[in-house]
Amino acid sequence: MKSFASDNNSGACAEVMEAIASANSGHALGYGDDPWTERALASFKREFGPESETFFVLNGTGSNVLALSLVAGPGLSVLCSETAHIAIDETGAPEAGIGCKIKQLESRDGKVQVGALREALACLGFIHQSQPCCLSLSQPTELGTIYSMPELAELADMAHAAGLAVHVDGARLANAAVALGLSFRELSAGVDLLSFGGMKNGVAFGEAVVVLKPALAARAPYLRKTRLQLASKMRFISAQYEAYLSSGAWERNARAANAAARRLESAVRSMGGIELAFPVEANAIFARMPSEAAESARAKSFFYDWEGGLQRWMTSFDTTDADVDAFAAILRDSLLEPGR
Repeated sequence: MKSFASDNNSGACAEVMEAIASANSGHALGYGDDPWTERALASFKREFGPESETFFVLNGTGSNVLALSLVAGPGLSVLCSETAHIAIDETGAPEAGIGCKIKQLESRDGKVQVGALREALACLGFIHQSQPCCLSLSQPTELGTIYSMPELAELADMAHAAGLAVHVDGARLANAAVALGLSFRELSAGVDLLSFGGMKNGVAFGEAVVVLKPALAARAPYLRKTRLQLASKMRFISAQYEAYLSSGAWERNARAANAAARRLESAVRSMGGIELAFPVEANAIFARMPSEAAESARAKSFFYDWEGGLQRWMTSFDTTDADVDAFAAILRDSLLEPGR
């Protein structure tokens, strides 16, 4: 049975591994001056539009820091949800690397609320507070929920009207695209900067920054080096993304992960003693179960606790129906153990 602790625990999909092996032939110029990178960048332009510019990086935190570096700096602040990865799970990397302030806004089910954004923008022009320069949204959110397009548009319009850039942390963007039935270009409408993730959906290593507002791209090649995110043997990252996008693996993988989450959700709903905390819209389930039952289940199949006394279960692109059913049986048995 595969792990339900994190989609980071999964391996790489067959298309990606074949692409890496194929790229491992002979010599090629480093730092992106190779045919794999040229083809991969063309794939991103097909997905996001000819005006987009893409920059491959080493990891997700690096993609967020590079993207925000293009608009943020000392004396400026990036607005985000109180659950955002850039605020909670990156060890202060954006603030340390960029010198900006990360301001957490009130959220509901992980989504930034319009009223909270309006309140945060009230400090514009006030010399004693850092000035908001960017709104960063996670799609899906860290709680597995998904912004609808009207929700995204309302927040983006408000940010743009105030002169802010809009950044999306898309570590699981493929899961959101599949759930909404949208292309990447449709899903990124109104977005200026995008951290595009693949490692949680079948890519072995490497992420990308997609700049959708061309005027912001000029400094990206230099800042990528400054932020320690320029890979010398970039062909191995690029080859993965060429295969990931051109083969449709991104969609198949995300669809499989989302379907596995829905199957697990259905199984959990049939059990007494487990409460689902948020809507299950992508490949994450947050639930609350008795602590003793959670510990018993964790001993058989490890998963993480979450803030607020919750447990988090993540499905991956390679999670099978049998994996889901076996894990559901563990949860069910833990609830039925003597004394519960």
